[in-house]
Amino acid sequence: MGLRASDLKNMVYDIFEIDSFKSKMGDDKDIVTLAFSVREREAAKDLENFLEKGYDFVLDADATAGEQSDGTYKVFVEIERNKHVPDQIMEIADGVCKLADCESLKYRYYKDFKSKDLTQDALSEEIPLDSNDYDIGIAEASLNNYKNFFNKSYLEETYMTGDVLTVRKVYADPVQFKVIDFGDTLETIQNITERVNTNDFAEVIFLSKYLGDYNITKFGNKFSLDNNGSTLVVERLQH
Repeated sequence: MGLRASDLKNMVYDIFEIDSFKSKMGDDKDIVTLAFSVREREAAKDLENFLEKGYDFVLDADATAGEQSDGTYKVFVEIERNKHVPDQIMEIADGVCKLADCESLKYRYYKDFKSKDLTQDALSEEIPLDSNDYDIGIAEASLNNYKNFFNKSYLEETYMTGDVLTVRKVYADPVQFKVIDFGDTLETIQNITERVNTNDFAEVIFLSKYLGDYNITKFGNKFSLDNNGSTLVVERLQH
């Protein structure tokens, strides 16, 4: 029996990634990859089957066999990079939303810190739609890439699930943050309304040792991390 509306309710995260993972089918410049995060293995397999059989433009859909570092199961989708991609992604998102019983999805492009509302116009503006534009588009997206932001650290692992950023050093417990904002330092700092918090200096010292050579300031419950003219604003999550 095929899947019906709401069969995957509460199983699929409402933020998915575009062009964050390498294609298995060919060159990345020719193929767009999507990655959905799913809470359980069987639900991931169900979503894989739905995506592979339900859309003739999907070249391949594949669910990871095991649990990922973030505790989820990933479902990867590959489609040909062309002018139809925005329409096709919107069609896929509509189907996923019906299965997951969600009102809408957001997307993150190429490991960007920020997720964005999923609209056809946003996809058309951001996703390179042919191989000639791919290198330029990825170069621009790399400026907002959370992997690149932590290039001065000794972190072993960095990943995002939804709007939660997880970082981990060797032989240390992971540290998690909720991402609040990211962008040019002057503009991003101006968006912070809280005052500098000097009462938790020990926590700033801890994060400086954990993350590496970053200028870290605490504003209320938020931390700002600066790197070469870009600033990340986060709230630390406690386990």
